[in-house]
Amino acid sequence: MLLIVIMMVGCSTSKPTNHEQEKGTAMQTLSNRGIEVIAENLEIPWAIEKVENQFYITERTGHIVKIQEGTMERQQVRLKQELATAAEAGLLGFVLAPDFTQSKLAYAYYTYVDGDKQFNRIVTLRQKDDVWYEEQLLLDHIVSGAFHHGGRLKIGPDGKLYATVGDAVQASVAQDLSALEGKILRMNLDGSVPQDNPFPNSVVYSYGHRNPQGLAWSLDGVLFASEHGNSANDEINIIEAGQNYGWPIIEGNETQRGMISPLFTSGSNTTWAPSGMDYDDNNLYVAALRGTAILEFNLATNKQRELITGLGRIRDIVVDEQYLYFVSNNTDGRGNPQHNDDKLYRIPL
Repeated sequence: MLLIVIMMVGCSTSKPTNHEQEKGTAMQTLSNRGIEVIAENLEIPWAIEKVENQFYITERTGHIVKIQEGTMERQQVRLKQELATAAEAGLLGFVLAPDFTQSKLAYAYYTYVDGDKQFNRIVTLRQKDDVWYEEQLLLDHIVSGAFHHGGRLKIGPDGKLYATVGDAVQASVAQDLSALEGKILRMNLDGSVPQDNPFPNSVVYSYGHRNPQGLAWSLDGVLFASEHGNSANDEINIIEAGQNYGWPIIEGNETQRGMISPLFTSGSNTTWAPSGMDYDDNNLYVAALRGTAILEFNLATNKQRELITGLGRIRDIVVDEQYLYFVSNNTDGRGNPQHNDDKLYRIPL
């Protein structure tokens, strides 16, 4: 695996005398090291989906960006509820149906406002003439707080739809099996409860989560999830049906009978703020927001390293054949946007 560590002058808090010239030099450095910029000027991108030679990227502001052969089109999304503009909220998780090229169907997770309340919901979207229309409601009234929305959607190797849900800043609900918050959910593609779910008549698959934002499977079907800790103690977990991952009773390296401790943790002195993730060749690749890096976790050696730094906050990752694709997230109000941020990048693996 090629180790690429990039330290860009343009990412300093001090401003160069000639910003455009400085940035041009930095981008040349990226090109020389094998990193390519596929698209620029994204608006708070959140989830990447790739099918054939097309990319679809959700933007929290309520668009889906289609990128194909060097062209970028920001497509409208017609939702049935008013999209929330609160911190961390908006149009979040997104996954294409397995038969998308024929059906034009996708699944989305978004935050909406209902009077003086705020919720998340999971819906299907149908693409028609380059506009996406909300079609079917799969799950509603996922409580949404000021932060901790979760929001990742993935279709697993078992053909089920998985969703990560944050605790909505109400830590105790993560231990409440009657609540959807602080959980990883699993449902059939029509929103119904799979018969083999661990809790009867419930879409809850695992619980005791604070703010999980990434899901990935190994080739042998092991499910991994990334999770934001409380200030630090971020986690990479192996997710098993019906298990309790401890929040808010334990976190990081803490242990307690009946609760699962993480495979990897940032510890109490380091913050990753891990988000999207993917698996390739016995490695987990994880986007880090506060950590401003792509992290590589080797499952054979249990070692970890920063694969890429210097591009700011990273939100999502997709591995496809010999390339790793990722989006920066410097326009989300917590980063330091550079010229033409945010961007979709790729590097060879």
